[in-house]
Amino acid sequence: MESYELYCLADRRFYETPTNRGAEHPDFALSARPVPAGWDHVPGDTWMHYAPSDLRAGGRPGRAAFLPRAEPVPSTGPPGDGTPENGRETPVRQLELSYPDAERLPLVDYLYGHAVPDPYRWLEDAASPETQQWQAIQDQLWLNHAVGLPGRYKLRSRVKALSSVGTVSAPLWRGDHCFLVRRSSEQEHPVLYCDDTVLLDPTQLDPSGLTSLDSWQPSPDGSLLAFQVSRGGGEQSVLRVLDVSTGQVVDDPLDGCLYSPVAWLPDGKSFYYVRFRQVRRHHLGATEDELVLGGEASYGLDLSADGRWLTISAARGMANDLWLADLSKDEPPAVVQQGVDAITVMSVGSDGRLYVVTTRDAPTGRIRVGDPENPLVWHAYVSADPDAPLSSLAILDKVVLVGRTRNAVSEIAIHDLVTGRRLGEVPLPGIGSVGSLMTRPEGGHEVWFSYTDSITPSAVYRYDTTSTRTTLWSHPPGATAVPEAESRQVGFTSPDGTELQMLVIAKPGHHGPRPTILYGYGGFGQSLTPTYSAFTLAWVEAGGVFVTANLRGGGELGADWHHGGTLDQKQNVFDDFIAAAESLIAEGWTTSEQLALCGESNGGLLVGAALTQRPELFAAAVCSAPLLDMVRYELSGLGESWVPEFGSASDPAQLDHLLAYSPYHRVKPGVKYPAVLFTAFGSDTRVDPLHARKMCAALQHATDGQRPVLLRLERDSGHAAGSASKGIGLAADMLAFLGHHTGLLQ
Repeated sequence: MESYELYCLADRRFYETPTNRGAEHPDFALSARPVPAGWDHVPGDTWMHYAPSDLRAGGRPGRAAFLPRAEPVPSTGPPGDGTPENGRETPVRQLELSYPDAERLPLVDYLYGHAVPDPYRWLEDAASPETQQWQAIQDQLWLNHAVGLPGRYKLRSRVKALSSVGTVSAPLWRGDHCFLVRRSSEQEHPVLYCDDTVLLDPTQLDPSGLTSLDSWQPSPDGSLLAFQVSRGGGEQSVLRVLDVSTGQVVDDPLDGCLYSPVAWLPDGKSFYYVRFRQVRRHHLGATEDELVLGGEASYGLDLSADGRWLTISAARGMANDLWLADLSKDEPPAVVQQGVDAITVMSVGSDGRLYVVTTRDAPTGRIRVGDPENPLVWHAYVSADPDAPLSSLAILDKVVLVGRTRNAVSEIAIHDLVTGRRLGEVPLPGIGSVGSLMTRPEGGHEVWFSYTDSITPSAVYRYDTTSTRTTLWSHPPGATAVPEAESRQVGFTSPDGTELQMLVIAKPGHHGPRPTILYGYGGFGQSLTPTYSAFTLAWVEAGGVFVTANLRGGGELGADWHHGGTLDQKQNVFDDFIAAAESLIAEGWTTSEQLALCGESNGGLLVGAALTQRPELFAAAVCSAPLLDMVRYELSGLGESWVPEFGSASDPAQLDHLLAYSPYHRVKPGVKYPAVLFTAFGSDTRVDPLHARKMCAALQHATDGQRPVLLRLERDSGHAAGSASKGIGLAADMLAFLGHHTGLLQ
């Protein structure tokens, strides 16, 4: 009689069945298959099976790994031990790694005097049988490794518990209606509420949990809602219009809307939006749109409360172009800024004045004012602060509130509405991060904002200018006991003498070198500020140190700080990151045997560069949704739009800089690389998973050490945040991998 064996990833136990009718199990109904004698891995086969009968935890499929027949695994307790609920785990055996034979093509591109080999270009084609077979084996390798990671299910339980606080957004007021999104611990996706009543629940739209609410915008009186949803993480949004009172869709769907801004006209019968990267005006019920600006770009829209003034911006690398349209006249939008090396944002306030926030001649941002009838003339209003980049602006009846970030910490200043003179500061709940400042369209005396820090879940606060008090307006939906932790700002120096900061979070006290995760981003002017993270706190609770480095390329110190980590200066970011690692080791926080890297998207590029430039400095790395082939990154995803940040291989000088750090091209045989886990997402429309595939194959071929190189692929997920359960599972897997290979979890 043939022998069958199933390994259940839910409870980490083996189940045997003498037939192929399936194994009886309380959580799963799975079909079995024969296990060949002496089997290690079967190329092209798959171990992952999805059981539609498993509808627990929001209808997510059950999973099982088929493993070779072996001696029974000894149990550490009664049936049921090892599940996340009781925190105990059954020890499991881990199969030896056997990387697939990945063909190395003798393919070389000759570009401006450079011979650029690309042996794994065939892995760019996700649909080819060869790539699918290679990916199936990578799936098997990851599952084999994952089931043997100590603490994996305890970490999953802790990340889930620490995430149970849920989320809540600041309110958006339209007419007498209050709109906000909230997610409780039981919900897979944030749910949109109107006046405390559920308006849109993605899980009700799609019980599979694969549909996300990408964006939404109510009409001025709050009676209609334009909303965008996408499926499977692909971010290919479809825009629909909903009647708020009935919940019925009242207009035909509009595709080609990728996070499109929506600017409603006051009568609620039409709106401006972006479709196929063009600015259009849509009238409800009409089959054809009016084309406003036909040049393809990434546009932003803002409409004054009275519906007269439409501001249009178009991103242009590290700058933007700007138009202003007077909708009371039958005239095309007038150019306000074009071809200027600055970011400028304009809006017309309820007082009829033009407010301009610009980095022109002010890298950290300043505020100017003017008359929308003469939008090219601006006057001084609020000066720039050279040490604190401007982040937000709220216009109220008697004052304006100006948000800034100083040393990666938020602050809000109060200025006189008429003169712009500084009057004081808004009291904040702590030293942390403030979200967007939300006001009523007509102004008023109140502002709402979210606040969070390293140990405080995000909550919404209200500041009243009449009482000058800040009060809690909405706490998060859930509650949890937050582990004891302390954070501190630590300075370090990059090789060129630049002074930088990193935020170190650990259990109180200094207990000598400990396993440490170093996290960074360093790109696109994005600032990393203190925020509550279940991922971070689960690691710290287990005894590790979590460090967030503020690097050049980010926005922590303004436009010049951003420019200092782009194009031909991109190596500065990697030097900064490596300097942070060296400082942590020198100051006794960790050792190279205990130090791990972690980064996502552009941060994945950062991790790839660091581990190929200084592999001996790190024990492990997680490289998530990464850019890694910097010679061909423009040809997939949104790569073409990132040329102003990185440069183009079609430019000889820029190609020199790209090749100097491109991680895929810096992999060298015979090097002992750290343990590396690539995480990629099959529906990622921003960064194609081809980067992770090619780099994984290159490192598996080249590494001379015993540390694994693995790829974890989620097929029905994308670049943006997906369902809560998928996020929790990913976080736990990343932490377990890093914990095992830095010695935190044994």
